[in-house]
Amino acid sequence: MAVPKKRTSKAKSRSRKSNWTQKAVHKSKKAISLGKSIISGNNESFIYINETAQDNNT
Repeated sequence: MAVPKKRTSKAKSRSRKSNWTQKAVHKSKKAISLGKSIISGNNESFIYINETAQDNNT
């Protein structure tokens, strides 16, 4: 017969939710930073091929 499990405390569930949101915040900050570096042309660790610039030159 099925037995109900014990309830998870609010502190534990809030902690898990906080970790989940902080991961998303960290990823979004990295994505914004990468986008800014691509736009400014200061990117060194990311290879970006601008196809529109190549199409205009040919």
